[in-house]
Amino acid sequence: MPIRRLPPLRALEAFMRTVRLGSARAAAEELALSPSALSRRIANLEEFTGKKLFTRAKQAMSLTDEGQAFHEAIAPHLDALAMAIENQSENLSLLRLRLGVLPLFGSQRLFPHLGELRKRHPLLHIDIDTGPHLEDRVGDTLDAAIILSRGPDTAFHAIRLDYNRVHAICSRETAKALGSEPDMDALSKQTFLIHNELPASFEAWKQALGLEKMEPAAIDHYDSGQLMLEAAAQGLGIAIMHDDHMRRAADSRLAHLFEKEVESPYSYWFVCKPQALESRPVRLFHDWLVGAGL
Repeated sequence: MPIRRLPPLRALEAFMRTVRLGSARAAAEELALSPSALSRRIANLEEFTGKKLFTRAKQAMSLTDEGQAFHEAIAPHLDALAMAIENQSENLSLLRLRLGVLPLFGSQRLFPHLGELRKRHPLLHIDIDTGPHLEDRVGDTLDAAIILSRGPDTAFHAIRLDYNRVHAICSRETAKALGSEPDMDALSKQTFLIHNELPASFEAWKQALGLEKMEPAAIDHYDSGQLMLEAAAQGLGIAIMHDDHMRRAADSRLAHLFEKEVESPYSYWFVCKPQALESRPVRLFHDWLVGAGL
């Protein structure tokens, strides 16, 4: 049976990375290529297929209709090929990833999907670290981390996972007592719950509601978002947190305080050292996380 002619795998890899990142420069950086070298690989694939796959605007790359159809046709087969090669590998040793994760992200967003990751990469096992100062330990005791940050150090390879809104979250009884409009005197008598690593969230919330001068009766500091939610549910204070934390918790005891959209200074980021992407465990987790859209 004759072997069909295939496009260069490096060209396919360049295509898939560019689709995922939407940027020629970002794809080139991930592949440790110059932008011109990446463009040559894309051009070779376009020549092979006879299709114009991208429209280009400066560094942005958008799929054409033909490019979208090509991507939808090949993506499942490339995933299947990668999994088949991995499953048939003679090297059956476990792949170990040391991952730092904030507990609330782990419980609400990561763990519900880890079964899918295990099915896709059965040899990949993850040591979870929920300790403090995750970003500082990446490249030392951690291979990678998922952090809440105003913006990671530029020395990292960083992928922003979301954009957040800040909400005041409290018990339903507290929300009912405080009413639907912010009152500085009433709020000044309350205890607020603030995460140790997210102090700017409280200032952003106060500013958005015109409460810059409000000083609460007390501020209690926590290093666990999960415990902050429980404390709020028990009526121990008003937790300043991201709105998706309450939504994902699905706790009927909790309520949002006031209907106000407040942009958070912080977002979840995946971070690792650029050279860590050459490590198979890091690369497998990185590509799955980005594709899963947690």
